[in-house]
Amino acid sequence: MNQVLLTDLYQITMAYSYWKNEIHDNHATFHLFYRRAPFGESAAIVAGVCPALDYLENLEFTDNELAYLTSLTGKDNKPLFEADFLNHLKTMEWKLDVEAIPEGNLALPNEPILRVSGPILQCQLVETALLNMINFQTLVATKAARICTAAKGDDVMEFGLRRAQGPDGAISASRAAYIGGCMATSNVLAGYKYGIPVKGTHAHSWVMSFEDEQEAFEAYAKALPNNVILLVDTYDTIEGVKKAVQVAKKLNEQGHDLLGIRLDSGDLAELSIKARKILDEAGMQNAKIVASNDLDEYSIEKLKAKGAKIDVWGIGTKLVTSYDQPALGGVYKLGAIENDHGNILPKVKLSNGPIKVSNPGTLQVARITSDKQIIEDIIYDEIHGIHANLKNKEFKNLLHPALRKGARVLLEEELSVVRNRAIQQWQMYKKQETPTPVTLDPYVAEVKAQLIEANR
Repeated sequence: MNQVLLTDLYQITMAYSYWKNEIHDNHATFHLFYRRAPFGESAAIVAGVCPALDYLENLEFTDNELAYLTSLTGKDNKPLFEADFLNHLKTMEWKLDVEAIPEGNLALPNEPILRVSGPILQCQLVETALLNMINFQTLVATKAARICTAAKGDDVMEFGLRRAQGPDGAISASRAAYIGGCMATSNVLAGYKYGIPVKGTHAHSWVMSFEDEQEAFEAYAKALPNNVILLVDTYDTIEGVKKAVQVAKKLNEQGHDLLGIRLDSGDLAELSIKARKILDEAGMQNAKIVASNDLDEYSIEKLKAKGAKIDVWGIGTKLVTSYDQPALGGVYKLGAIENDHGNILPKVKLSNGPIKVSNPGTLQVARITSDKQIIEDIIYDEIHGIHANLKNKEFKNLLHPALRKGARVLLEEELSVVRNRAIQQWQMYKKQETPTPVTLDPYVAEVKAQLIEANR
């Protein structure tokens, strides 16, 4: 799908200005990274890379997009853009090279998740969309990993479609939540599009549409005898559990089992304990208790501390909206640019806040590991090579070739493979007692210091 206009206007006005000044083809390198890890963590799970590569691979300015750009005017009501510039957009060949950290890996603060190189006009045009795709999915994947950690091995399902930020936000959130460790989604379109397992029960309206709760449960079981999870809190929760048991007995006679019940209100700890007792006494030890109702990692931890007998956690609003931190704050900064003489010049952005000072160069990340632990990440300049002492240390580069001259070279993996990687890496990260240090290679540190001094 062509989304070439998924950008801020100032990206196009800058592209136009590069073209007017005849520097639009100067080679540049940008890095996409975040400065602070979300939710008080020291790492984040990379997600959104595949959608970003799909976006980059399908870029083109067609007559429809150009007609819209032609209609844009300045304060004097004259066109913003010359016809020759718009023709350049139409005929130019996309030449972007991209290196990326594959999805499901851990990324630490200030290290590039994406490195985008090519004509500066093209690098500039894609900034906004790349940030949109990487920021949100990385944020939700990390939130999902935290929730799954709190669940301590229990199944976690994503139930957030109706509360998500629009259809596109819902699809992205379902995808990212699965990468982060959720085992299923209620979002059928996400299941269709990405192969994520889909799960669900029924709503209170189903029960309310019948004369009584028992009749509603029996009708549902009759319709879906191989998929019966009953929502028991429309009226009285404990009475609802008892009625579910009666339905389960009829199901057993037909060769089916009650898969479980769902609790969606009240004191979930107390109700789950009582429900578990009723189910067990009826010989239904395998029936699961599913809980929902504005849950997140904090409420899960509290419920577990109270001895809640919950087997499956349905997480909606607070996951798909990343309720406690709604934005990652990733950025996209120029690291190097070619001058008129063909020399690659490193660039640095200065700020009164040290955290906002960028790192110069064409950057790569060397990850040093030992005994399945991350010892250190070193940011180095790929053109000049690594200068840090890596003697007797096992390391690998995090950034992999993803796009060459606008064509994809990083193969898309099954989402289940990405999910397994994310789970393994998050578990490894959580076992570490101290945060992994992210250091600058001596060459990058020296160049950065020189540029800061020169620009002061």
